Amino acid sequence: MSADAFTVHRGLLFTIAYEILGSASDAEDVVQESWIRWNDVDEGSVRDVRAYLARIVTRQALNRLRTVSRRREEYVGPWLPEPMLTTGDVADDAVLAESVSTAMMLVLETLGPLERAVFVLREVFAFEYDEIADAVDRSADAVRQIAHRARNHVAARRPRVEVTAEESAAAVERFRVAASTGDVQALVDVLAPDVVFLADGGGRVTAARRPVVGIDRALRFLQGLLAQYPDIRLEPAVIGGGPGLRVMDGDALDGALSFAFDGPRIQAAYYVRNPDKLSALADPVRLAR
Repeated sequence: MSADAFTVHRGLLFTIAYEILGSASDAEDVVQESWIRWNDVDEGSVRDVRAYLARIVTRQALNRLRTVSRRREEYVGPWLPEPMLTTGDVADDAVLAESVSTAMMLVLETLGPLERAVFVLREVFAFEYDEIADAVDRSADAVRQIAHRARNHVAARRPRVEVTAEESAAAVERFRVAASTGDVQALVDVLAPDVVFLADGGGRVTAARRPVVGIDRALRFLQGLLAQYPDIRLEPAVIGGGPGLRVMDGDALDGALSFAFDGPRIQAAYYVRNPDKLSALADPVRLAR
């Protein structure tokens, strides 16, 4: 085996694991487990290193997913994917940026483990059906059928409104300024009438246990939050490949906000406060396809 070969593909392997698991910390563990297994491989027997490594990491991620799925069944309140800072160049790859957005990760959560892995490997990373078949221990024909079902499932649930990078960035900045200054009218202008707020505290910290739906409830939710935490500061950040906000309480990281959009307005806001999910908000993570 070659450490250089693994290093070259590390960004790809982490991204595959993250998209299957929805957790940066679990994805990092899977990458480390995959490195150990790669160390036992005779590289001379490997025809396609990229596909071989993807197969290792996919199998490890599926094993991990079976374990964490049981934990999520007992999760307190809404479960949201673990947010992470990403490098700015992720936004230059529209497919990659969408695939790691919170909105898309929540759609992937509605797939079964096998469908999720097949969809990610095919639609995001463009692996061939026979390569995916090796990774998930199914025939290529079976993988084609799984991919078809998963594609239709995702298409029915993914956001349908096209939004430019400029529009989404402008909407987040308008929200940041309005929330920071308490400008209610500006918040009304930037939030969609049927906006949805989801907060993930995991039972560790205070957070809304149910979705906050509609602009009136969203405004009351925001006003209550800002009144409870007067030292809150919103810092612009690239989170999950798109514009987001790090939420600071004084000098302490309180959580992260990411968004989904309806044109120039915010359709959904995802607020992760669970301290177990904030480890990937310190330094930007480089993703790759």
